[in-house]
Amino acid sequence: MKYRTDRYGNRISQLGYGCMRFDRKGNAIDYEKAEREVLLAIENGVNYFDTAYIYPGSEECLGRILEENKCRDKVFIATKLPQYLMRSLQAVEKTFCEELARLRTDRIDYYLMHMFTDYAEWEHLKGLGIEDWIAQKKAEGKIRCIGFSYHGNTDMFLRILDAYDWDFCQIQYNYLDEHTQAGQRGLKAAAQKGIPVIIMEPLRGGKLVNLPEKAKKALAMDSRHYTPAELGLRWLWNQSEVTCVLSGMNSEDMVRENVRIASETVPGELTREDLDIVETIRGILREKEKVGCTGCRYCMPCPKGVDIPGNFYYYNLMYMEKKTSARFEFAQNIGMRKEPGFASQCVDCGKCEKHCPQHLPIREKLKEADRGLRPLLYKLGIFAARKIMLR
Repeated sequence: MKYRTDRYGNRISQLGYGCMRFDRKGNAIDYEKAEREVLLAIENGVNYFDTAYIYPGSEECLGRILEENKCRDKVFIATKLPQYLMRSLQAVEKTFCEELARLRTDRIDYYLMHMFTDYAEWEHLKGLGIEDWIAQKKAEGKIRCIGFSYHGNTDMFLRILDAYDWDFCQIQYNYLDEHTQAGQRGLKAAAQKGIPVIIMEPLRGGKLVNLPEKAKKALAMDSRHYTPAELGLRWLWNQSEVTCVLSGMNSEDMVRENVRIASETVPGELTREDLDIVETIRGILREKEKVGCTGCRYCMPCPKGVDIPGNFYYYNLMYMEKKTSARFEFAQNIGMRKEPGFASQCVDCGKCEKHCPQHLPIREKLKEADRGLRPLLYKLGIFAARKIMLR
């Protein structure tokens, strides 16, 4: 296994174990199967295990495995505070103590504010007194490193990144999401500040594994003969700014294969041919796009707050993946901001179209995107979720 260091010199395996997708037997996690897979990963040098308060049964399962097999001190545990549910510092403390109990540990090595999408969420936590709480937990040794996971646009990520002396962060990043969410700009900005970056959704939830036939044929032309998953993982580890890539491994074969790739890969190893293949596959995956938006953001900022590239990205995603999953991501990443970036906020001023290098009919396409992303039931769902989570 190869390792990359954090700002304190801790050696983190460049392959991390995402514990959200442990297999289940009925309503419960299949403990024996998860135990075999986790122990195999540890035996092969994986030392970063990521879970969260809201992953059903995950913290309890991981904690039991580590305690019963006496391997807690061989690994780093990363888990998350559901910050969007916190209304008081007492709630923060109660949740944290519950997580320690679930994980059967006296400390969390890497603790994240879960799923930031908006700077206002950090402002809310600051108002509760979270900074003093973090300082206290660090002084007590109950939290070693503090960070955040992120789902939102690049500009908001950069603002949150600069708002506090974070020890690490976690972003969604893969070759299809290279310039969306935190994106490459966010990755490089964090690295420049010396902040380790943990990668989630490295294979876009399987999208970059189950490629269309046209993409598979293009990949077969690569002299290295990488599998789709291997190419996606190596593309990430090719970048020195990436610290650790999480994989939701749920078979022993998957653990062995991912460990093999992680043990071989070093930054800067991909050739021009490899990168050209990635670009070809990316182009094939985007052939179903409805709007030819490159995400350049020359159209921004919109005077009315419309997230133009964000709306187009999720509208395109509806036709590249499942419509339901694209709509969910849209609701999560754009709909749940304090100031949402809905296309319906457009007032037809036309300022954006004057700056678009692709000369897109932005106003027309925004209306089209809004109809696709927010049919009536989704509008009602987003409205209800905002009432609960942003109150």
